Amino acid sequence: MRVPESWLRSFASPDWTSEQIADRLTMSGLEVEETAAAAPPFHGVVVGQVRSVARHPNADKLSVCEVDVGDGNARTIVCGAPNVVAGMRVPCALPGAELPGGFAIKPVTMRGVESQGMLCSARELGLSEDHAGLLALEGDATPGADLRGVLGLDEAVYTLKLTPNLAHCMS
Repeated sequence: MRVPESWLRSFASPDWTSEQIADRLTMSGLEVEETAAAAPPFHGVVVGQVRSVARHPNADKLSVCEVDVGDGNARTIVCGAPNVVAGMRVPCALPGAELPGGFAIKPVTMRGVESQGMLCSARELGLSEDHAGLLALEGDATPGADLRGVLGLDEAVYTLKLTPNLAHCMS
């Protein structure tokens, strides 16, 4: 069973470190198999707000998006996601970003249009297996904010091994 530290701290929040919490859970009979961050490591991904969407002039399934990443300059990003619409806030990997698996982002030209980044799905960020479209973020996420901070992806998540005599811990 996976349990985020923030959920445990919503019930009781002692002045213990994540390691001390893991140790005390193990000593109380709940074996902590692993403590890891909520998401795999990646960097250079910020919140982007899609300002406009137009069909790609040389491809049927691609869109050309103007994206605000909080620096005052709209970036042109070519996107193949079917759910991209103007106004939505999405994860945007900027040139120089590195996604899970060592995938490095750099400016590329896609069928004659330069793309200055990548709009990301949950699967591309290692957050889930959903690859149906872009990961839509809450409307109050500030463009340019670091995605790991906005979504709390550096939070400790404990993997607990529950024994048959502690089935009550599942509820």
